[in-house]
Amino acid sequence: MRVAFAGTPEFAAAALQAILAAGFEVPLVLTQPDRPAGRGMQLQPSPVKQVAAAAGIPVHQPEKLRTPEQQAPLAEAGVDVLVVAAYGIILPQAVLDLPRYGCLNIHASLLPRWRGAAPIHRAIEAGDAETGITIMQMDAGLDTGPMLMKRSTAIESDDTTGSLHDRLASLGADLIVDALRALPGGGLKATPQPADGVTYAAKIGKAEATVDWTRPAAEIERAIRAFNPFPGALGTYQGTPIKLWRARAIDASGAPGEVLLAEGAGVIVACGEGALCITELQKPGGKRLAAADFVRGTAIAVGSRFD
Repeated sequence: MRVAFAGTPEFAAAALQAILAAGFEVPLVLTQPDRPAGRGMQLQPSPVKQVAAAAGIPVHQPEKLRTPEQQAPLAEAGVDVLVVAAYGIILPQAVLDLPRYGCLNIHASLLPRWRGAAPIHRAIEAGDAETGITIMQMDAGLDTGPMLMKRSTAIESDDTTGSLHDRLASLGADLIVDALRALPGGGLKATPQPADGVTYAAKIGKAEATVDWTRPAAEIERAIRAFNPFPGALGTYQGTPIKLWRARAIDASGAPGEVLLAEGAGVIVACGEGALCITELQKPGGKRLAAADFVRGTAIAVGSRFD
């Protein structure tokens, strides 16, 4: 089969690498335009573009796919199927109808739970016991198309969005290869998504990262894991913003935001219910530090408070 691919970040790059390694012909890759990044804000190619360039595959980088001109490279490629993974650009019906087998999406949740932009973050934040990958036949809705394949993985108690992302990227890469191999022979059964259990994973806003100490410690712990590595949970101590990277909920009490203990084992801060033992912190411009190293360089007094 001739397989076109549309995707942008590392999650998608893993899938493209797997498709190429499996021997499928990929005549065209679509990815978002180069974006400025780094201290110098130089234009940087997406991870998907880097994989395509290394393999010598033509790359198309439109801002949108609305016009016949923007769609022309895909139409001219004559592909059997378009695989989509975290592309970040909405596909109009005209694009969905171009390939013979339509468009297959690699979605990082067990649909219909967590449709939308941030399924990995939201699954951790909500305290889900498991998540996974769904291979879906795309339609015009937001992750509403029929499901073709699913594979699940447990969400471990110490999983962050970073660690779960990497596991799901590998799972998605394996599963899309299985789906592509089964596709021509009719080996994929399309199952409509059930109406029950639909949830939406809204895009992560930086404002969400600010810790509200009146919330239960267990919820704050999950948020810290969900926002690691982006955007990073944020506490403020005596006017200084401090990123909180690792923590665990414990059984202790005090006024919300009150420092109950500050030592090598962790900085313990009271919450609305229980307390949080923070074990990895970061000051502006500094490195991530274990609590023992952090408190040696930053005085945090018992009885003082996080804002």
